Amino acid sequence: MAVFERKPKTPAPPEKPLMFEKILIANRGEIALRIQRACRELGIKTVAVHSEADADAKYVKLADESVCIGPAPSTLSYLNVPAIISAAEVTDAQAIHPGYGFLSENADFSERCEKSGFVFIGPRAETIRLMGDKVSAKIAMTKAGVPCVPGVEGALPADPAEIIKIAKHIGYPVIIKGLRRRRRTRHARGTHRSGAAQRGDHDQDRSAGGVQQSHGVHGEVP
Repeated sequence: MAVFERKPKTPAPPEKPLMFEKILIANRGEIALRIQRACRELGIKTVAVHSEADADAKYVKLADESVCIGPAPSTLSYLNVPAIISAAEVTDAQAIHPGYGFLSENADFSERCEKSGFVFIGPRAETIRLMGDKVSAKIAMTKAGVPCVPGVEGALPADPAEIIKIAKHIGYPVIIKGLRRRRRTRHARGTHRSGAAQRGDHDQDRSAGGVQQSHGVHGEVP
């Protein structure tokens, strides 16, 4: 007859305490709904902020609490930093989730949240500033050992002839690329703006111009 030794049950590990009990969602619509769903699965309460126009929106009704932060224009509501911070204060939220768009890439907002005693669920302010500039971002990634698209390091020169030389060196076809650099530029006719030349990246920005190679994009710099 076989004899089995009964081992004592291993006690279940204690449940981990929630990172946050309540967070404020500084966004609207589907973005806010997705964050709410994730919070509900984690047992975290949510605070929705909304404009006067969004008072009856689904994400507002599904939140545990809601605060009106201004009229319909986003500049007076969803981009109104003092109103969002105040909403977090009056509802005792511990963190602020910006979602994406609106204030999610605003370094000043990230910094303001931290200084006001709230956790900003996203990158630190210095990281947003670093990665918001394509030149500094590439330099940082290169130092970190991350493979980067080969090309000219730093901003392009102001001389169009030099830019064409760089484009020829990289290899055609090329497209124009912008940089989100905060620097003074001349706003007269014939303005030259800073830029960078890189291979393969199809991204464009609204500010400074540059040259890069593109696969599948036709057209050359004259």
